[in-house]
This record gives sequence, structure tokens and C-alpha cells, in this order.
Amino acid sequence: MLRTLDISRSALVAQRERMNVIAGNIANANTTRNAKGEIEPFQRRYVDFFSESSHGKGEGEVGFQVHIDKTSEPRLVHDPGHPDADPETGLVRLPNINIMNEFADAVLASRAYEANTSAIQMSRQMAEQTLRLLQ
Repeated sequence: MLRTLDISRSALVAQRERMNVIAGNIANANTTRNAKGEIEPFQRRYVDFFSESSHGKGEGEVGFQVHIDKTSEPRLVHDPGHPDADPETGLVRLPNINIMNEFADAVLASRAYEANTSAIQMSRQMAEQTLRLLQ
């Protein structure tokens, strides 16, 4: 029973991190500069999930790792009035973030979070029923 709670707890933490990454992607969908103020479009982040038992850690728990998508090219948008536009072409390099895909991922993460919350509640109810039967 406790193992089930540990697995659901670790999955909740992983889905919460996934939602944080998605929120960051949406917030930076039009960011054209890095933290140093240099012209460099934001790069999309994504979360990979894995079983921690496959990485030599806990048994059956959910692990995650945040990655930066360095393979996709930035979107080029013609906007000569933008302060970060190329002076010759008028093109602005924007992050390659599809807002609709990010929202769809957010819905999936939300549903997975709800499912794990339900699993925790079900485990708690089963433990309560077991204690009642033992009395």
C-alpha cells in the first residue's frame, strides 16, 4: 500500500514539474533575448519521464528530467519594426513554440495529475476500510 502511495506521489511531483515547464514555454513564446540581454530566442523545454528502477534508484517510482530542445530552428517572422529584427531582412527569430501543442500537453498533464490524486485517495480509502475490518 505504501509503495502505491510512493509511486503516485512521485508521479504527482513529475506532473507538477511538467506543468511548470509548459507554463514557462507559454510565457516565453515570444522571448527573443537570453538572460544576458543578447539576441537569442528562448528554446523550448520538455520533460522526459522514466521509471527510477531503470535508473538504479527507487523501485517503480516515476522520475523525470527536463531537457532543452536544441534541434528545432527558431521561427522567422517578418517584422521590420521589432527591435530585434535583422536590419537587412526585417526577420525576427522567435522561439519555435506551438501554443496549441503546449495547451494540449497541459491538459494531458492535468489529467495525469488528477488520476494520481484519485489513486492516492483510493489507497487511503482502502487503508481506512482495512483498519475498520481489523477492529
